[in-house]
Amino acid sequence: MNRREVMKSLAVLSAAGMLPGIHSAFAEAAKYGLKQSACLWCYGGYMKKNNISLDQFCEAVAKIGVRSLELTGASQWEVMKKYGLCCAMLSAPMGIARGFNHTKYHEELIVKTKACIDEAVSWGFKNVICMSGNCEGMGKEEGMANCVKGLKEVVPYAEKKGIVLCMELLNSHGHKDYMADSTAWCVELTHKLDSPSFKILYDIFHAREMGEDPIKDIREHHDCWGHYHTGGWPGRAEIDLASQQLDYAKIMREIAETGYQGWIGQEFVPRRDGLKSLAEAFGICDV
Repeated sequence: MNRREVMKSLAVLSAAGMLPGIHSAFAEAAKYGLKQSACLWCYGGYMKKNNISLDQFCEAVAKIGVRSLELTGASQWEVMKKYGLCCAMLSAPMGIARGFNHTKYHEELIVKTKACIDEAVSWGFKNVICMSGNCEGMGKEEGMANCVKGLKEVVPYAEKKGIVLCMELLNSHGHKDYMADSTAWCVELTHKLDSPSFKILYDIFHAREMGEDPIKDIREHHDCWGHYHTGGWPGRAEIDLASQQLDYAKIMREIAETGYQGWIGQEFVPRRDGLKSLAEAFGICDV
C-alpha cells in the first residue's frame, strides 16, 4: 500500500475512532514526509463531546501518523510518551499578552523561560515558544529594542542547551494589540538576535489574516522560521480547499523545497469530526 492509498483508507477509518489495523503500514508510508504535530487545545471540545480521554486521543493520533502533541505540559507527557508522541513546542510561560516587549516582565520571563528550557532538555524536546506581548500603547521600535534586550538574557542559555526559542507571529485582530503581527517585524527581530536558537513560529493562518503572503514569506524568509502552524483561512477551521482559501498542499511543497527539517503543527479548530479532520489534514500536508 502506497502513501496515498493509506491516506484514502485513513480518512474513512478515522471517523470510526481508533483506526485499528493500519498503524504499521501508515508509519512506513509516512516516514518520508514532513513531521507533523497537532495542537492539543484545538481538540478539547471534540474530546469532551465524545468522551475521549487523553490516553485514547494519543492512541488515535499516533495511528494517524502524528508524532507530537504540542502546547502541552509535563502532566500530559507521560501519557503521550506511551504512544511515541513528543511535544514539538512547549507552551509560553506567561501567556500571550505578557511578553518580552515590556521590560516590566523581563525578570519573571527570563526565569520562567529558562525553566521551560530546562524542562524541554530533561524530556528531550527541542522548541520553546515565546511571545512578544501586547503593545499597551508602546511603539513597535521600542518594543523591538526591549525584546532584543530581554531575549539576549535567554538566547545564549538556549544555545548552550541546544533549544530553539520560537516567537509566534499572531494576528492583532483576534489577539488585539499583539505586537509581533507582521513578517517584517519578526524578520527584523531574528536578524537583530542573529542566533540559531532564536526563530519565529510562522503561523500561516495568522500571517494570512494580517494580509501577508505565506508563499512569498516562505520563499524569502524561511531561514527565519523555526516552526509552522496551519489553520484554515478564513475561519481557522479545517484546511481542505472546499472549506477555505489557502492551498496547503502547495504551501507544504514550498516548505519542503526549502529543506525544512522541523515540525508542521496542525492548529485548526475542527468543525466536523475531529479525528477525521486531522487525518485529512495530515494527508494534505504529507508531501
